[in-house]
Amino acid sequence: MISKGVKMNLKYKFFDYLPQEAKDIRIEVFVNEQKFENEFDDIDDIAYHLIIWEGEKAIANARLYRDEDEKNSYIIGRLAVLKEYRKCHIGTKLMNLLEEKVKALSGEKINLSAQCRARAFYESLGYRASGDIYLDEYCPHIHMEKLIK
Repeated sequence: MISKGVKMNLKYKFFDYLPQEAKDIRIEVFVNEQKFENEFDDIDDIAYHLIIWEGEKAIANARLYRDEDEKNSYIIGRLAVLKEYRKCHIGTKLMNLLEEKVKALSGEKINLSAQCRARAFYESLGYRASGDIYLDEYCPHIHMEKLIK
């Protein structure tokens, strides 16, 4: 675990393909820790992938893609932060960078499917829940959305 208050040397980059570093983080967080089985899908081929590094180590990632069902909307998914970097505001940094990317793409709204245990995190960033709770690989999720200004 990284101590709070420790200055980190963060850098980030968006990719238009799924880099191995992102695959490794997602396998660690979603497959090894959370026991999801179907981690990769066709959306990975059309999404932007954001990675954050601390020094030379990839520590977090997420993906972003156009919501084909809603004009000027994007979907954020697969947000993952390595365990030892949680509680260091890396998730907030990821979300802020993704929101800036949506603005740069002239997007007006972000949708996401949040694990219910992460709902308060997204609410703290201005996302609102809508609809009923549903299961995704036996894990309770809820749809959340935010208008981007």
